[in-house]
Amino acid sequence: MNGAVFVDLESGAEFGVKARCVINATGAFCDAVRRMDDPAAPPMIAPSQGVHIVLDKRFLGGETAIMVPRTRDARVMFAIPWHNHAVVGTTDTPIADVSLEPRPLSEEIGFILETASGYLAEPPSRADILSVFTGIRPLVKAGDVGNTSALSREHTIQISKSGLLTMAGGKWTTYRRMAEDCVNHAATLAGLEERPCVTRELRIHGYHREAAQFGPLADYGEEALVIRGLIEGRPELDAVLDARLPICAAQVVWAVRHEMARTVDDVLARRTRALSLNEKAAMAMAPAAARLMAAEIGRDAAWQAQQVSEFNAIAERYLPI
Repeated sequence: MNGAVFVDLESGAEFGVKARCVINATGAFCDAVRRMDDPAAPPMIAPSQGVHIVLDKRFLGGETAIMVPRTRDARVMFAIPWHNHAVVGTTDTPIADVSLEPRPLSEEIGFILETASGYLAEPPSRADILSVFTGIRPLVKAGDVGNTSALSREHTIQISKSGLLTMAGGKWTTYRRMAEDCVNHAATLAGLEERPCVTRELRIHGYHREAAQFGPLADYGEEALVIRGLIEGRPELDAVLDARLPICAAQVVWAVRHEMARTVDDVLARRTRALSLNEKAAMAMAPAAARLMAAEIGRDAAWQAQQVSEFNAIAERYLPI
């Protein structure tokens, strides 16, 4: 079958879906998918991890980002205002294996703190770190290059003998071009009629010209109005889950009803950025988030306890080493 077979992890039911073209856009995991198609497929990816630390906004000393064009390891360091905090990074460390929850190395954190001390309003220490998060770069291999910082950040497309289209490499700043190239190749493989790309001028979901007026809900754009409507109907949903972050109960309910959130991790790590902003605050929010979710999707106290336990196990990885 040209398509995919998938399992609903809640019900255990298995489903199949047919497709004219299958796109493998799984980032650092794309080689694992390629080996499902061809067990002999050579690796395309040379994974590298980048670590970021989150500090109180006072360390930035204003609303302007800082960029250091060349650190002692020949990388760029940045400090950026982000959700009323300061995010500082990054590192470039080759890794042998990829995981869903990569962990920072102690020396990576130390390098960021040491470098940032020369540029921030005051030198940060490990005790000042509110959260640490790590991302994996799916860099395209180039011969036997051992230094991943020397590898290109451009994307590449590979089409296997069976027709599996793999998109590899790339970076956030070129995502639209990557998507356009990928869809154009997929349309050709699927025999679809040629159409112009519309995303260059397409406004993203929730666009609102004056979103800043919604304060803590500004990221939701025009949907902030609907979330405010939830609060008007149920004033208790205006309660902030933890004083350290401006995330209210209504955002949890909204995430379940309209953003397909099924776990506490979904809400606190992805639908909001609580875990990336303040690890301790996110852990403190978990029980309340679980209660709100349970009420929405009909789960019991045992489910809530399991969700909190599973979330805490993930959150512990966001503490500085």
